[in-house]
Amino acid sequence: MDKGISHDRREETPQAKARWFQTLSLAERMDYLCAITDLAFENNPQIADRKHAQPTSGRIRILSRP
Repeated sequence: MDKGISHDRREETPQAKARWFQTLSLAERMDYLCAITDLAFENNPQIADRKHAQPTSGRIRILSRP
């Protein structure tokens, strides 16, 4: 059942966000990627100048509050 728009942060789970992203078309996904990239460059214009980026060691864990 679609409840429409919710403003409850408890409903913003990673799984819910993934389901939303999967509903987008390829063009919409690319537009979203470009918008996020533009936002990163607006906040830190020198981000592209960084050289020799190193991958994180080990695994990445996503933590969420109960």
